[in-house]
Amino acid sequence: MADLGNSTISDKIDASVDSREEVAAESTCQNPKPDITEDEKTLITRMYNLVGERWSLIAGRIPGRTAEEIEKYWSSRYSSTNQ
Repeated sequence: MADLGNSTISDKIDASVDSREEVAAESTCQNPKPDITEDEKTLITRMYNLVGERWSLIAGRIPGRTAEEIEKYWSSRYSSTNQ
């Protein structure tokens, strides 16, 4: 068998995943997404009226936004406890 040195394929994969997670965490901290704009708010409201709580479908219409962001915005803005 060929000698792969001290590291295994599993170790190399783990190191690769760890470095990707670090890059993602750094970019999230350095570039927080801006607040939801008025246009986005309008679109979220219109889409919600059409499709309900299908957050991924709504987020698909807003570039750069995730379903989790849309749901968090909606919940904080329109939850029954805020009314």
